[in-house]
Amino acid sequence: MSTVADTGLELRSLVKTDGTLEISLAKVKVPEPTDDQVVVRVEATPLNPSDLGLLFGPADMSKAKVSGSGDSSVVTASVPPQTLKGLAARLDQSLPVGNEGAGVVVKAGAKVKDLLGKTVSMIGGGMYAQYRCLRASDCQVLPEGTTPADGASWFVNPLTALAMTETMRREGHTALVHTAAASNLGQMLNKICLKDGIELVNIVRNAEQEKILREIGAKTIVNSSSPTFLEDLTRALAATGATIAFDAIGGGKLAGQILSCMEAAANLNAKTYSRYGSTVHKQVYIYGRLDTGQTELGRDFGMAWGVGGFLLTPFLMKVGAADVAKLRTRVANELKTTFASHYAKVISLSEALQADNIAAYNKRATGEKYLINPNKA
Repeated sequence: MSTVADTGLELRSLVKTDGTLEISLAKVKVPEPTDDQVVVRVEATPLNPSDLGLLFGPADMSKAKVSGSGDSSVVTASVPPQTLKGLAARLDQSLPVGNEGAGVVVKAGAKVKDLLGKTVSMIGGGMYAQYRCLRASDCQVLPEGTTPADGASWFVNPLTALAMTETMRREGHTALVHTAAASNLGQMLNKICLKDGIELVNIVRNAEQEKILREIGAKTIVNSSSPTFLEDLTRALAATGATIAFDAIGGGKLAGQILSCMEAAANLNAKTYSRYGSTVHKQVYIYGRLDTGQTELGRDFGMAWGVGGFLLTPFLMKVGAADVAKLRTRVANELKTTFASHYAKVISLSEALQADNIAAYNKRATGEKYLINPNKA
């Protein structure tokens, strides 16, 4: 086992009371693990949209400035004054970032010595760091031959996709709809649905995204930029029977349009008219904010409907430890197939603070996800 450094670099995000966002690298002491803890040398951690929300907050990154160089780089940007009230709980706190990652266990407590030298995936925050000390229960040992890059995105996207199909079943639906469907998560969801025999309606924005999904075998794809989008969506919903949707967009009209088309699909074969609309319950869960504007809902979808937020952690708490363990095992066993992730570029911690890289990964564009290797030379 290689020698572990006494200190390591960790990426920090700070929003000051004056409305300045400051992102920098801090040198922190590597803790000694307690009996049930391990220290992992982090070798891969993805830049997920949820991570960017904490990393940048509501700051205008198009006008961000970088001073210094290398490990001494500091990124500053302005946070709109009207948003500071909503950030009160984090003001003037230097916060670690990074939900998930993977690496090699370099220290282990007395009760978990068997993990020493193992390649593991991790969850628990603070992953944009060279070393991470955490409970062994927050790690998943990866199958032989799996690299940290293979296992870096093992938690957020895979378990969210599985949570969607589980929620569908538990709430009595038989098919589902997904927006921003060509994303990494969307591709995983397609593979799950194909494997498990679930009908899935994919909503994308352009022909290029259609092509991505067709190449992995997706069956039902609807393009929101098409002039016949609403008609196409209604037909797809009628054919699949999808009555639950998971929306990554959030703002704008899409969530309302999905509900409207679900109602239209339900009424295609209606025998009688009801001024209250169909009795079929239609549900949209918003789990992302690719559009940060207001969510606009019409009222042409009757009275049997719901719109709510959807987060992975509350779902996992609801289903309990036994079911979570089953989901985690499935992900670990299918990391190179169903739950494979692809990255446009691998960067170091200091490279994550370079202006050109920030502009690229902050676009959150399909097929352009970045991976950080905190120990990259």
